[in-house]
Amino acid sequence: MIYGLGMLESGITFDYGQLVLDCEFARMIKFTLRGVPVTDDTLAVDVIREIGPGGNFLIHPHTLAGMRSQSDVELMDRRMRANWEKAGSTTAYERAVEKARWILENHRPEPLSEGVLREIRSIVEDEERRVEREKS
Repeated sequence: MIYGLGMLESGITFDYGQLVLDCEFARMIKFTLRGVPVTDDTLAVDVIREIGPGGNFLIHPHTLAGMRSQSDVELMDRRMRANWEKAGSTTAYERAVEKARWILENHRPEPLSEGVLREIRSIVEDEERRVEREKS
């Protein structure tokens, strides 16, 4: 269980930028917990045969594709410092706050279906009746 996303100060404070960062961390953790898939593609036996002993696997397109899928991050900036500075030197937190603002301004969630709304209303009404019974 991943708990406390966006919370600061033992949950006294909530920060949308921290929530966005924590969601990226959670996504990375979940990717790791899924384990390493062992398939013909991930074993890359054909690539190993193609390159041969002592060859350079790091520049092979298959290796690069695998690395990208494992390093699919949005907020972490892995560029060299000079390139990062040329791009504006923003921190991961600054990028997270920018993304949080974009989400708050642009996200329009799908409305709940009538069936779901009825179910929620039923749960609330049941609980309200239970509380009233306990009062009397």
